[in-house]
Amino acid sequence: MDQEYHKGRGAQIRTSNPFLKQEYVSEHIEGIDEEMLGEKIPTQIFYENPKKVVNKVDSPDVRMYYSLNPYQGCEHGCIYCYARKTHEYWGYNAGLDFETKIIVKKNAPELLEKHLLQRSWKPQPIMLSGNTDCYQPIERKLGITRGLLEVFLKYRHPVGIITKNVTVLRDLDILEPLARERLVHVVLSITSLDEKLRSVLEPRTASAYKKLKAIEELSKAGVPVTIMNAPIIPGLNHHEIPKVIKAAAEHGALGAGYTIVRLNGYIGEVFEDWLRKNFPDRFDKVWNQICEVHGGHVNDSQFGRRMKGEGNIAGMIAQLFSAARARYMSGREIPPFDLTKFRKGGNYSLF
Repeated sequence: MDQEYHKGRGAQIRTSNPFLKQEYVSEHIEGIDEEMLGEKIPTQIFYENPKKVVNKVDSPDVRMYYSLNPYQGCEHGCIYCYARKTHEYWGYNAGLDFETKIIVKKNAPELLEKHLLQRSWKPQPIMLSGNTDCYQPIERKLGITRGLLEVFLKYRHPVGIITKNVTVLRDLDILEPLARERLVHVVLSITSLDEKLRSVLEPRTASAYKKLKAIEELSKAGVPVTIMNAPIIPGLNHHEIPKVIKAAAEHGALGAGYTIVRLNGYIGEVFEDWLRKNFPDRFDKVWNQICEVHGGHVNDSQFGRRMKGEGNIAGMIAQLFSAARARYMSGREIPPFDLTKFRKGGNYSLF
């Protein structure tokens, strides 16, 4: 008996967790109670009270020094997400658990303010969503990201945002004054303009149409916006690169970047299952090309190479991206952050 496809979810399986000695499995379906078959999988929320939320980023492959993630796990369900692996540290798995068990740091705004008040702290851009999306669906209810932005505005501290969700528009009233002080950059991640592909690749994200409209609205409000055309999955969406960059430029984006998909740890197992179920006719082509850009594997952990790949296919993607960006975004640049605006004591500081 085939298990029902979980619509609205990216992952269709629960993977093993290398940190657990015991776990529940459903390998023998004939022994499972009938009500568990084809179960609807609800989202569960768990609250965490960390002692700090600002993390230093040491990777030379990403253009950020510090990150802040108000949520662990992400209901967007992007099948390729590199952050799936981090959910294993919490005792969950990189498959369905990652997108159905969301850990919330409710005290994040308080901890951010405490961090900014440290005598030793010197302003450096802090990126929201270095790991999971700060505007995932639960944010509409909890508003933790909005609380964080209020702290950044209070202290005139630079902040970057990367998201796949247009809920960012809700906070325009905070983003506009930050933008006037050159204290915010927003990055919208657009993987595909093909709605059919997006709906299974990243099922709970906003459509490309809505993201493009969000770029336009943010740009009109003076908020600098760029895009990430990521990840590029050879054989699935690489041919869309010029169209994505052209559309983003037409709606006001000031720049673009890209990464090539890499499937670290059990994410490879999650993605393979997804690819077989959704694109069986293209499975061999896509899987083999992913392996080709990573030296025969679906993942590469080497700094300087893991995000862009290597070989002929990776080279072709790099050329296609560079040509499209030069054609549609030539002469555009994002304004640098102004670190001199930082108010150590918030609104009441005289220095």
